[in-house]
Amino acid sequence: LVTYGRATVVVTGTGMNTEIGKIAALMNATKEKKTPLQISLDQFSSRLAMVIMAISVIVFGLSLWRRMPILDSLMFAVALAVAAIPEALSSIVTIVQAMGTQKMAKENAIIKELKAVESLGCVSVICSDKTGTLTQNKMTVQQVYIDGNTLEPKELDLKNQLHRYLLYNAILTNDSSVVDGKGIGDPTEYCLLEMVRKIDLDEEFFRGVMPRLAEIPFDSDRKLMSTKYMLHGEPTMMTKGALDVLLDRTTRIRTGDGVRPITQEDKEAILAKNMEFSENGLRVLAFAYKEADASYSLTLEDENDYIFTGLISMMDPPREESKAAVVDAKRAGIKPVMITGDHKITATAIAKQIGIFEEGDIAVTGVELDAMSDDELFEKISSISVYARVSPENKIRIVNAWQKKGNIVAMTGDGVNDAPALKKADIGVAMGITGTEVSKDASAMILTDDNFATIIKAVANGRNVYRNIKNSIKFLLSGNMAGILSVLYTSIFALPVPFAPVHLLFMNLLTDSLPAIAIGMEPPEDNLLSKKPRDPKESILNKSFMIELLLQGGLIALCTMIAFHIGLAGGPALASTMAFATLTMARLFHGFNCRSDSSIFKIGFMSNKASIGAFAAGTVLLMLVMFVPFLGKLFEIAAFSTENILAIIGLAFVPTVIIQLAKIVKNR
Repeated sequence: LVTYGRATVVVTGTGMNTEIGKIAALMNATKEKKTPLQISLDQFSSRLAMVIMAISVIVFGLSLWRRMPILDSLMFAVALAVAAIPEALSSIVTIVQAMGTQKMAKENAIIKELKAVESLGCVSVICSDKTGTLTQNKMTVQQVYIDGNTLEPKELDLKNQLHRYLLYNAILTNDSSVVDGKGIGDPTEYCLLEMVRKIDLDEEFFRGVMPRLAEIPFDSDRKLMSTKYMLHGEPTMMTKGALDVLLDRTTRIRTGDGVRPITQEDKEAILAKNMEFSENGLRVLAFAYKEADASYSLTLEDENDYIFTGLISMMDPPREESKAAVVDAKRAGIKPVMITGDHKITATAIAKQIGIFEEGDIAVTGVELDAMSDDELFEKISSISVYARVSPENKIRIVNAWQKKGNIVAMTGDGVNDAPALKKADIGVAMGITGTEVSKDASAMILTDDNFATIIKAVANGRNVYRNIKNSIKFLLSGNMAGILSVLYTSIFALPVPFAPVHLLFMNLLTDSLPAIAIGMEPPEDNLLSKKPRDPKESILNKSFMIELLLQGGLIALCTMIAFHIGLAGGPALASTMAFATLTMARLFHGFNCRSDSSIFKIGFMSNKASIGAFAAGTVLLMLVMFVPFLGKLFEIAAFSTENILAIIGLAFVPTVIIQLAKIVKNR
């Protein structure tokens, strides 16, 4: 994006033939995947529909066998199907996810796609950029290597001719600036200005008296930036960049005794110092210069035959919270992976400090990755913790390889060239501070603080959202299961119908929805990150879930049928009234059971005030139906006694007592 200045431009490609076009092509070729919850709910819905249709057909057949009128039999079968299918499920899933996004926004993670909230819960790999996400993005100069000596930045002296050439290069081959005390520009360049300011030099003075004649901007392929100035009356070309590139173009070296040809020993000493800096997690810039002609131009062919000046090492310190976040990620069974443009040794050193790189792990460069076949990458990917100097295509290969292993992958990025990988990943995470609009558009989540620790918080929240959704489903289905079992029992034994269609609709549409939403608001438990990510292929209706549904639904149905038989002594109408009231009340109590796998005493009765409110609202609705004559007539409520009411409350409470006792025993 050109924002100012003048240039003569040679157009070599337009549209899809440009570099941006290549990225657009990668974006178009990248397909988005369904989230694990979407896949699971699709499977769940189809199976549930088949089961409920089969039960409804059986009930319809039994009703006809008992010589009920066809219309009444059909009405009852349809009402049972309506009651058995949790219509509120889709809206409750959406509401729970929406509440999750609200909470995450307060913790600096903005969710663009609602479905991404739950996907975060089963993330097993996080591929994170280093700079600004794992580190502070505040580069500071650490040490300077010049004429075979390692110096502190404050030891540099403008009066020393050797130091002067290095300082000129740091100031002039630099596009950053200081405006109102704030650094503007690339953090690496800005830290060089901070270095010269600490020795009381004013970069604006030097830039004023020595205007730039020509430049070749930095690019990631050359890894160099070159400028031309009049230095002491002589046209001089100054270059900074990666040592491995610049040293190969160097033929001379400047020392305290002047300029002389560079020897192999000189190069080995420079490389050894570079290795030492890199192993300590420092980023290293090399500086060189040469005499040039007085023209106002520079070409790539000019970037040769340099005089080596020195090295400046810098550090972008890790964020204080990064190490703890990496520990949390590993405790949660998540593999953190670092992706950076730094040298492999520097990147590995930082990764070791943060805890990402451990004994037995591998670090690879983009070049080494290109040399690997897909099969080789598939075999090695679990051991690779650091990727250095990778391309956009490399990032897509990394994501693809992890996904082939069955993992759910989160990928961070901030540049235009990160967009294809962000779209390919299960969770694309863009940087809110440094990120481009293209990266934000391609992502599912935006970090407003560009912080890796925020991703871990979002993962914990995603796990809690899924847990709450699953518990809400458990609540809805176990209550519906109780209703189905009650109807099947009375149908098989030729007893009066236990519920009028209006009873089933009341339970399903009114009293069930509020507790289910309240369960979706359950706060996270302390051990949430101590568990491994769930298998994204695991269905909600797995074996243990189905057993729990049958046991809990059967227990509620048993108490409901006891109430039904008590009422049957007073006639079918009273039996139906008592069954309806007991089942409704039991389901309201059951909302507390479904809040967690732990007992109510462990999680705290008052820790989720919404569940208390939902219980109170449901109880009030039931009381209105039971005690207001107009509504009683509408809901076919028969006259009942105080003993009947006490029996209803007692029997409704029994399943919750048994379930809570079972949880206490299981937890112990």
